[in-house]
Amino acid sequence: MATPSDPAFQDRLQALRDKYAASVPERMSAIRDALVLCRGALSASHIDQLHHALHGVAGSAGSFGFHALGAEARRIEQMVRGVMEAGAPWEGIDTAVQALLHWADKDFRAEKFAAHD
Repeated sequence: MATPSDPAFQDRLQALRDKYAASVPERMSAIRDALVLCRGALSASHIDQLHHALHGVAGSAGSFGFHALGAEARRIEQMVRGVMEAGAPWEGIDTAVQALLHWADKDFRAEKFAAHD
């Protein structure tokens, strides 16, 4: 049985991290595309698509060691959920998503989210 200190286990874990990291640009593209749809028409369907894309990152990034990416996606996902469930204002979501996308394009591996450089 593999243990966390087993080099083969660590190699497999790193391979999974690398595979997830390679998928981040596609995941960010899905978030970007959903945001564009929301800008065009803030419909329930478009908001749900944005929520789904954010939820996917929020739920998986931390598992692969990208904690800051996952935490920021979760924060924005909760803002979007507020719009969906409680009729919260859309205000601030576009800016938050743009900051996430910009940061992720630069260095999604960073240990801390930085909205501005």
